[in-house]
Amino acid sequence: MKTSIIISTYNEEKTISDVIISCCMHNPDSEIIVVDDGSVDNTEKKLTALSKNYDFRYEKLKQNHGKSWAMVHGVEVSTGDIILFFDADLSNIKKEHFDVLLKPLRKNEADIVLGQPTDTLINYQINPFKSFSGQRALLKKDIVPILNDIRDIRFGVEMYINLYYQAQGKRFKYVLLQELKHPTKYHKIAPLKATKEFIKEGHEIALTLVKNTHLITQRIDMQLNRANDNAIKKINEIQDDINNRLKWSKKTVQKND
Repeated sequence: MKTSIIISTYNEEKTISDVIISCCMHNPDSEIIVVDDGSVDNTEKKLTALSKNYDFRYEKLKQNHGKSWAMVHGVEVSTGDIILFFDADLSNIKKEHFDVLLKPLRKNEADIVLGQPTDTLINYQINPFKSFSGQRALLKKDIVPILNDIRDIRFGVEMYINLYYQAQGKRFKYVLLQELKHPTKYHKIAPLKATKEFIKEGHEIALTLVKNTHLITQRIDMQLNRANDNAIKKINEIQDDINNRLKWSKKTVQKND
């Protein structure tokens, strides 16, 4: 299956070049799509220069709409069967990072794969935010139905995708992206501004959760139905075993007679 790698960027002039070069070098057969969400730094200048030597599709949005809008736009212009979202501020990118993200989908072992960089501020083993990872691979046909739902929810996009996939009974797989470096906002901007942005993102995530409680209810109903189905299946297996034992006992009695 063809893969489309979507890189949404906003004011990431320091890292965007290395991310694109790594994606192109390690994925020569994939479609690379870079969506510039209205950057006002030198991102556009760097991407324009980079396009002369590397094969990627550059989508420039006239104004900043938010991460979810850029992700949706990337999916809409993509042509691949698999969508791999990849952040624009990563470093120390290796080929194995793409392999572990894509392999479970290609082998039909999962419906969505979430990648957790090991080199982060919070220890990856106890990171409570790992389910919000921007490194995620999924099938395009599974996300297309909810593009209009996630277009305007900005930083709540990962939360919504997770809730929707759980409600649909999709198979999740978490993988470690060894030695991949993902900086926090405190590494990139002033502490006060970083704190304000964290609060804003947290609000958007919480709002997404509150507005989509129906997905949580749907997920619980699905799990209950699955539990009931498993219980019924187990009861039927026990009943079949009892019936077989009774038949065997009856035959044994008849033979002795």
